[in-house]
Amino acid sequence: MIQRDTPLEKWDPVEDFASQGSVGLAYTASRAALSAPERALADDMATQLSRKRVQEPPAIPDRLYFKIGDVARICKVETYVLRFWESQFPQLKPNKSGTGQRLYRRRDVEMALEIKRLVHGEGYTLSGARHALGEARRKEHQPRLPLAAGEPGARLDAAAAVIGSARAELREIAGLLASPRPQPPRRRPRVGSLHAPSDSLFPS
Repeated sequence: MIQRDTPLEKWDPVEDFASQGSVGLAYTASRAALSAPERALADDMATQLSRKRVQEPPAIPDRLYFKIGDVARICKVETYVLRFWESQFPQLKPNKSGTGQRLYRRRDVEMALEIKRLVHGEGYTLSGARHALGEARRKEHQPRLPLAAGEPGARLDAAAAVIGSARAELREIAGLLASPRPQPPRRRPRVGSLHAPSDSLFPS
């Protein structure tokens, strides 16, 4: 704790917290009250913290399978952390060999790196990281809508034209079905001449 020449009643714990170089809410609240060297120290710590968060992911070697020790070296975590993450994240499920040894594929290594980024870099809780990974996977597998973001006007016009022509055809068909069917003209039965009955079978 930095010694101050002020009595205890005037001591501000927020200011003291910020003067020790901690970066956070207290830093933003009392930055103006800091002396120049304290402000420089706080700024230096803030830039170091932001550099840590923007680190590029390590290169993954081009192999088919990775053992847990290899993945631990790539992710820069202990092997027990990877085993724990397997129990917490359903997305991280490496294959196991006949002897029970974990065999991570490239996508498993990428998932472990993403979990590390969320938990260690971004400060997510395990449940928050699990939720974020689930949301990312849902967005990945969501089917694309037929309208692209760049050209909605042209596609809407084409769709409207197709719908309009379909409506016109349907109206025409409905009109044909609604009109009464024309009846074919009836034929009149032929009326033969009536002859007087005769006794012979063959009239003359």
